[in-house]
Amino acid sequence: MAASTPYSLFLLSLYLVIGIASGVQTKTFHLQRKLQHGTPECLLPQSRKEKGAIILEMKDRGECSESERKGDWVEKQLVLDGLHVRSIQNHIRKRTSSSQIADSSETQVPLTSGIKFQTLNYIVTMGLGSQNMSVIVDTGSDLTWVQCEPCRSCYNQNGPLFKPSTSPSYQPILCNSTTCQSLELGACGSDPSTSATCDYVVNYGDGSYTSGELGIEKLGFGGISVSNFVFGCGRNNKGLFGGASGLMGLGRSELSMISQTNATFGGVFSYCLPSTDQAGASGSLVMGNQSGVFKNVTPIAYTRMLPNLQLSNFYILNLTGIDVGGVSLHVQASSFGNGGVILDSGTVISRLAPSVYKALKAKFLEQFSGFPSAPGFSILDTCFNLTGYDQVNIPTISMYFEGNAELNVDATGIFYLVKEDASRVCLALASLSDEYEMGIIGNYQQRNQRVLYDAKLSQGAL
Repeated sequence: MAASTPYSLFLLSLYLVIGIASGVQTKTFHLQRKLQHGTPECLLPQSRKEKGAIILEMKDRGECSESERKGDWVEKQLVLDGLHVRSIQNHIRKRTSSSQIADSSETQVPLTSGIKFQTLNYIVTMGLGSQNMSVIVDTGSDLTWVQCEPCRSCYNQNGPLFKPSTSPSYQPILCNSTTCQSLELGACGSDPSTSATCDYVVNYGDGSYTSGELGIEKLGFGGISVSNFVFGCGRNNKGLFGGASGLMGLGRSELSMISQTNATFGGVFSYCLPSTDQAGASGSLVMGNQSGVFKNVTPIAYTRMLPNLQLSNFYILNLTGIDVGGVSLHVQASSFGNGGVILDSGTVISRLAPSVYKALKAKFLEQFSGFPSAPGFSILDTCFNLTGYDQVNIPTISMYFEGNAELNVDATGIFYLVKEDASRVCLALASLSDEYEMGIIGNYQQRNQRVLYDAKLSQGAL
């Protein structure tokens, strides 16, 4: 789905709070979790403008689900997460089969957990025309789309579908227009003479899909309006999107939210993904200049984004090492990266090369010993029975990137609490199927960190 774009240099900054202890470094993982069930108002608070940035609240997508969080539903989500990762790897193979991987004003929006939307991803609310839409945030996708009326085949969402017929600012993109012909996703029907609209189809790795026509609408956050925003008006949509209205594509192609709003926000955005373990926990998606909002935060650690012409829609980092409990893993340096690792908010569980995961698992078990084991859960194969414990000390996990940037994984991103009674708690990391596949840093390991993406070309090249 990525459009071909000129080479550009990206920066990633990670705001970190690092705790150092003598001997093995540990974090406290709390095993008592309070989840609220029910059907709260789906739409998040209005986005706001603060110190030159637009701030949107972000939550886990499950906040708007009408169903309780069931073990079988979560397990299905993790199975689909595996299919999503497999799709990314197939995309990488397809793009790189004929050549080697290349060397390597502001807005804040509420961002929340999606558990009650029945998804393990995150959502924000954006303005589209005069309507508010709650959409999944995905840095691994490009097209932003919502379900539209009339809908031929749509999944159940919380809140009304987008109604283009009632929006005076909506314009369909016509099949024979230069805009349709210039867009990678845009296409006419089988008979251009009878197809008036510019059609699109997007298939996702978990079997989900959306299709419809491309349109132009006014996009709004925090009182800032962006005109002529190209988005997908979905008429046929299926998949585990929960109760969300659609998806916000934060990738790097010309169709992405970031590229289309570059003149307004300068290609800069950040997010903090909240933990799903506490009811009502929320983070934020911030669009635009970050200096006024986060100037007093812990010093920023920068790492360079790797250029890759074959995979130009992904955000790729150079992972150089991993510590468990403050002890470095001893594996070949090339095993950490294999051309880089993808940073993806749309993947739940991080995937590491088999040799790296094996070493991490062994070191973790060496330091977290004396607890009974439990059966694996879907893609998670390292599980424990911690019944009777209110909290346990677990080894820290830190990931290191080029330029000495460190991501100190939050305790809620190390363990996945499968059962409320703590009879099955799993290490929240998984192995790739092949040593030479590209690793992925998923949203579970990005929790409670402020991660900033800067698309400005102010830094040196490779």
